[in-house]
Amino acid sequence: MLRIRDLAVGYGAVPVLDDVSLDVPDRSITAVLGANGAGKTTLLRSISGLVRARSGSVELDDRDITRTSTEEIARLGVAHVPEGRGVVEELTVEENLRLGALAGSRREHTDMFHLFPLLRERRREPAFNLSGGERQMLSIGRALASAPSVLLLDEPSLGLAPKVVRTIMGVLRGLADDMGLAVLLVEQNARSALSVADDAIVLALGRVAVREHADILARDEALRHAYLGF
Repeated sequence: MLRIRDLAVGYGAVPVLDDVSLDVPDRSITAVLGANGAGKTTLLRSISGLVRARSGSVELDDRDITRTSTEEIARLGVAHVPEGRGVVEELTVEENLRLGALAGSRREHTDMFHLFPLLRERRREPAFNLSGGERQMLSIGRALASAPSVLLLDEPSLGLAPKVVRTIMGVLRGLADDMGLAVLLVEQNARSALSVADDAIVLALGRVAVREHADILARDEALRHAYLGF
């Protein structure tokens, strides 16, 4: 389980997160929703050690990782897929996956071809030849190749066609159910996120404004209109 308690984070004198607490159990997806500037990306960056918390704590399986280096957090089993579909464009699909597997050396990189069959067809292609959807699949596959227990995803549906979004969301649900991952999913596409998530929080101005089961939030018209715009 990933456990966050009373987290406060800022950049210089500017506060971004204040008193944020949440749990992400194994075999579950927690969606983090909210407007641009609400602190969603900063939350993921603070968990993976890219930004240091001012106060509060981040725990992984009862181990405090709040002050742990990014490299050690990755070795402990936290994989972070940032916004922007970051892949090494000059390397092939297979080489990108091998690069991810080297970090953990616990899972055969070719396992990712079972999750994303399209990548098998493009395995010898350089990443710069891939479509946006294929690059996102490769980014997720590379993170999974290190065999994490926690997966952090930042806007995985951004700019993708609806069919590709459905494919990726379905894979995420399978990762939680079949592989036991704890998934923390930051998304602007609230409909898609809520369709696969177990729980959801809504951040507003750096604080948790709503904390609810995903299916209840999806059905609550007043909350949706107030915080999610649909």
